[in-house]
Amino acid sequence: MTTQELLRAFCDAVEQRNGKAFADLFSEDGVYHDVFYGAFEGRAKIAEMIDEVFYRTATDFRWDMHSPLSDGEQLYAHYTFSYRSTLPEAKGARVMFEGVAMMKLRDGKIASYHEVANTAPAFVDMNFAPERIVRILARQGAALKARPEMRRHLA
Repeated sequence: MTTQELLRAFCDAVEQRNGKAFADLFSEDGVYHDVFYGAFEGRAKIAEMIDEVFYRTATDFRWDMHSPLSDGEQLYAHYTFSYRSTLPEAKGARVMFEGVAMMKLRDGKIASYHEVANTAPAFVDMNFAPERIVRILARQGAALKARPEMRRHLA
């Protein structure tokens, strides 16, 4: 599978609420580190993340990957991501943010997925109170600082 095919299958599986197809892109012991929900390890948990967690409070997902770079072991891509929020305070608003996807690849599968995203616009789109946005962003910052590979960049 080419890089472009992998990324298109990745995005399509999310948009189609197809957790199995999404999880099949990962190695058996693969880990997906979500900027909102944390880590999901193994194909069963990754599939559940798509089918249950993502769609619990959102619908109508759109995900596009741009300008991918890969050496066969690492894959990076800028992305745009949006969905329609079903949270009461969002009143059906379309929420959009962008970020960078970072994937470790092994034998043609994703062994590890991490992302860094500017999520603040999403919270504004959902009409979250400013105090709530500050609390959420503080938690996200703490989680980022806890990642060993990010520590030297945040020091």
